[in-house]
This record gives sequence, C-alpha cells and structure tokens, in this order.
Amino acid sequence: MRRRRCLACSGLLLAAAGCGLTSGSPLTDDVKPGSIGRGEPLKGAHLTVTSKSFTEQLILGSIMGIAFEAAGADVIDRTGIQGSVGSREAVRKGEADAGYEYTGTAWITYLGHSKPITDPREQWDAVRKEDAKNGLVWLPPSKLDNTYALATNQQNAQKYGTRTMSEVAKLAKSDPGAVKLCVEVEFANRADGLPGMQNAYGMDVPARNITQMDTGIIYTQTAQGNCAYGEVFTTDGRIKSMDLAVMDDDEKFFPNYNAAPMINARSLKEWPAIAEVLNPVTAKLNNSVARTLNAKVDVDGEDPHQVALDWMVEEGFVEE
Repeated sequence: MRRRRCLACSGLLLAAAGCGLTSGSPLTDDVKPGSIGRGEPLKGAHLTVTSKSFTEQLILGSIMGIAFEAAGADVIDRTGIQGSVGSREAVRKGEADAGYEYTGTAWITYLGHSKPITDPREQWDAVRKEDAKNGLVWLPPSKLDNTYALATNQQNAQKYGTRTMSEVAKLAKSDPGAVKLCVEVEFANRADGLPGMQNAYGMDVPARNITQMDTGIIYTQTAQGNCAYGEVFTTDGRIKSMDLAVMDDDEKFFPNYNAAPMINARSLKEWPAIAEVLNPVTAKLNNSVARTLNAKVDVDGEDPHQVALDWMVEEGFVEE
C-alpha cells in the first residue's frame, strides 16, 4: 500500500508578498532508494520543499520531495504558493530549503535584467553567479524549457508548411489573411511577448488578425483551427493531447526558462548530498517528459503528487 500525504493542504497555503510560508504537511510516501538516495545520505535532515501553484510546479515540487524522502530526509510539503515571489522568498529567507525555479524568471523578474541570454547554459550560469549574493545556490539545469511558442494544428501545419517562426513571418507577408493569432492579454503587451516577437521576426500581423483570450481557450481554439496560430507554453500537456505542432523559435527570441533546483545556501552547506540526490533526476527532465506529466493532471485529471511518484518509480529513481 502506498502511504502518501494529503494533497488538500497544498491549496490552503497562503503567502502574502514577502511574508513567506504559513503552513505545510509532512510527506509520508513509503519509498526507498532506487538509483538515487542509496545509503540515505540525507538521513536526519528536515527539509521543506516549496513550489508555485500551477500544475508543472506542483509536479516538480513533488518530485523533489520524493527524492529527498528516498534519501532519508523528513520532508515538509509547502508546495502550491501563489505567484512566483512567495516561493522564491521562502527559499531565500530559509523558510523553505529548496524548489524548482526557472532560469529566465530569475534573470528577468527577480534579478531585473531586460535582455535574456541566448545560450541556455550561459543563462543558467549567469543566474547562478548573480543569485549567490542572495544566499541561493542553483544546481545544474534540466532541458525542460517552459517558454513561449506559437503552435498550430496538424491540418494547418500541413497546409502552410510552417515549422519555424521565421516561416510564419514569411507566410504573414505572402498571405496576410492566413496568420490569425490568438494570444493572452499579458503576452500581447509584454516586451518579451508579441511586440518583441513581431519586431524580432519582422512579422507584421495586423491588429484585426490578433485575438486576445484566456490561456485555456487558446489551446482549444487552435486545435479546432479557429486560430491559425496560438500562443502556448512549450511544456503544456495540452500540446500533446491536442496534437499541436509547435513552431521552432529559430531566431532564439524567447528567453530560456529552464527548470533547475534553487537551494538555500545554508541548507546545502549543511546537507551537501542534496546535489547528488537531485542532479540525476533533473538531468532526466525535458519538454517531452513535462508535457506527458502535465497532461496526466490537466487532461486526465490525475493528482500531481501521484503523477510525480509514478514517474519516479518508473524511472527507477525510487522504489516502493
């Protein structure tokens, strides 16, 4: 029998801006070391894991917590924090020990830079170096890159033959009526969203061909062909479930949002085995894995923690 903690508490977590975490519950998964955690190098550690409140973050937070459990730690689950600032501040202040964060979010939102670094490894390294002064350590990043993209359904992909953003820009010039975009309100007004994208690619799409709508509706409308191209997030499970074709950002305009463990420096100093436990797991994460796991929650209605646990077992990281 699997023993696991109640997920309901995650929805009750509240973190006012700058105030950190207020509640949590212990993880009680009956897991043992698999390919990670042998010898239980974290035995005696009391670690708190946090995350933001959207599906992918809940899964990543659970993956981290399960990895720590298998390595012998007692783990408090404080995932599901609203917004980005709350979970980051919790780790920075030592109210939590670790969480998965995105390199682009740190570089632009937290550290205040306006221009992303094109190379994903260099982006991570720049974040790692600059965030050290904030008492945060960034472990090696995954290939999971939750960034923006344009997608279309398979019928339109075959009809127009577009595979890259540059090809969409060319299509907008040769057949202006073909490129009808559906985007979120925020994306439509962000410098790293629609305005910057059109400028970078020379993509002149008239306002009448741009429709602003909620995120979930974009996916369904794009799948149905009502939007020729829709703004999506590259790791969203609905891309796979709706069989959408994602356009390659061949000019590398969008920032790299690679997920990486963000650790409180004092916690890592006390428990350096955190790195050896997490590194193999992080290395296995990529966009395909994320889409599959996210779809199990967003499409199939499964529990994020259970999805994380099943994946950790399937990959041999832990045993039950």
